[in-house]
Amino acid sequence: MIPALYNKSLVITEPDSPEEQKPLPVPEPVPIANDIFPVAAPQIQFLGGNRKNILILVNYENVSYLPDEELNFLTNMLSACKLNIGDVAIINLNKIPNPSYKEILDTLNGNIVLLFGTDPEILNLPVSFPHFQVQSFSSYTFLYTPSLDKIGNDKILKSKLWVCLRRIFNV
Repeated sequence: MIPALYNKSLVITEPDSPEEQKPLPVPEPVPIANDIFPVAAPQIQFLGGNRKNILILVNYENVSYLPDEELNFLTNMLSACKLNIGDVAIINLNKIPNPSYKEILDTLNGNIVLLFGTDPEILNLPVSFPHFQVQSFSSYTFLYTPSLDKIGNDKILKSKLWVCLRRIFNV
C-alpha cells in the first residue's frame, strides 16, 4: 500500500520532464495588521518622574534636556509652586523628530503642558495662543512662554510667568 501512495521518489535526483525544471513560485508576503500585532510607540526620553503629569517642553540644541542655569531656574520655579523635578517630565523637543502633541500627550499622559520657548505650531496644535495665556484645549491646560533663559533675565517676564503659574497650580 505504501508504494501505491508514493509512486514517485520522495527525493528527486534528476528532473523527469522540462516542467519539473521550473522553479517553484515564491508566495507573496502577507501584510500583518497592526491591530493584531501592535507596533510599539517610539520611546520619548524625559528628565523627571512625571508623577503629576506635568509636561515641560523645551527646545535646546546642544544639551540633553536643559542647560544648568535654566535647570536651576526651573527647579526654583517648581519649588515656588510646591513641586519638584519628580513631579514633572522635561522633554527636549530638539531630540524628537517631527514632534506631535498627540504622540507626546498619549505617551506621557500629560494634563498640564508648559511650552518654554517652544511654539505650539511645532507640535501641530490646532490652536494658536500668545505668550502668557493659559489655554485650555481638549481637557489639557497649555501655557506658552518665551524660553527659560529669557525669562530668567527679565523681571517683567518672571512676574508674568508667576501670575500664570499661580493660576494653573492654585498657589
